[in-house]
Amino acid sequence: MITVLLGLAGAVVYGAADFLGGLASRRARPVSVTAVAAVVGLAPLLVGLVLLGGRFGAEAVRWGVVAGVSGGVGVLLLYAALATGPMSVLSPLTAVFTAVVPVAVALLRGTVLTPLGMVALVVAGVAVVLVAAVPDSGGARLTVRGVVTAAAAGCGLGGIVLAYDGAPPDAGVATLVVARVVQAVLLGAAALVVVRLRPGGAAHDAGSVAGRPGVAAGGAVRPAGTSSGGVNDPAAVGAPRARPGRALVLAVVGCGVLDALANLFIQAGLHSSDDPSTLPVMSVLNALYPIGTVVLAGVVLRERLTAVQTTGIVLAFGAAVGLALS
Repeated sequence: MITVLLGLAGAVVYGAADFLGGLASRRARPVSVTAVAAVVGLAPLLVGLVLLGGRFGAEAVRWGVVAGVSGGVGVLLLYAALATGPMSVLSPLTAVFTAVVPVAVALLRGTVLTPLGMVALVVAGVAVVLVAAVPDSGGARLTVRGVVTAAAAGCGLGGIVLAYDGAPPDAGVATLVVARVVQAVLLGAAALVVVRLRPGGAAHDAGSVAGRPGVAAGGAVRPAGTSSGGVNDPAAVGAPRARPGRALVLAVVGCGVLDALANLFIQAGLHSSDDPSTLPVMSVLNALYPIGTVVLAGVVLRERLTAVQTTGIVLAFGAAVGLALS
C-alpha cells in the first residue's frame, strides 16, 4: 500500500510540475524553462540531503550520472519528436515507453506478478494513453522519424526509474542530487545552443511540448518543464516574447521545486519494499503524471476534459486500487 501511495503522490506532484512548466513555456523557450527548473530543483534536494541524509558512494554517483544523462537525453528527444509530429500520437507513445521499459526489465529479471497485478498494470497502461491523448489541430504529419524519436525519448525517461531503482538504499538523496546536477548541465548547454542558433526565435522553438517528460527536468522522474496532455499548446509559434515577470518566475520555481519533490516520492517508493514487483508498479504509476496536469488545467485554465481523458482517469484510479490489493 505505501508503495502505491508514494507512486501516486509522485505522479500527481509531477503533473503539477508539468502544469507549471507548461504555463512558463508560454512565455519562454521550453528547453530554457526545463534547464532553469532543473537548477532551481537543486535547492530542495540539497535541503533534503541535509535533513534525510545520503551517501555519495561510487554506486550512488554512478547511478545518479546514469539518471541525469538518461533524463536529459530523454527530454531533448521528446522536444525533437513533438516538433516534427502530432502531439496526440507522439505524447502518449512516449508515456507508454516510459512505463513499459522498466516493466520489461523487471519481467526479464524474473519478477512474477499476481494475476490481479498484471491486469492492473495493463489497465494503468491504457489509462496513460487515454489521459495523455489530446486533440492535435496543428495538422502535423506522423513520420517514422517522429515515432522512433518519441520511443527513444520514452526509453530515456524510463531509464531514470531504472537508475533510481539501481541506486543503493543508503544513497538516499545523494543519487537525486547527482542526477539533477548532470541534467542541469546537459539541459543548460542545450538551452545555450538554442539561444545562439535562434536568438530571435519564437517562445516555442521546440514545438508544443506534451506528454512526460519530465522530467520534468529531473524527473523520474521526468524532466521538469515538460508539459503534459492537459495544457493545450503551451505556446503558439510566433508569439511575442515577454520579459520575465513575476508569474513566469513563480511558475518556473514552482516547477523545479515540485519536480524535485516528485523525485523524492518516486525514489522513496522504489526502495519502500523488497518485493520485486515494486519496480513495475512504480514505473506505471509514475507514468500517470498527466492526471495532475489535466486536472489542474481544468481547475485553473477552465479547460474541459475530453470523454477519453475522463475515462483514462477513472481507469487509472481503478488500476491503483488493483495494484494496492495485489
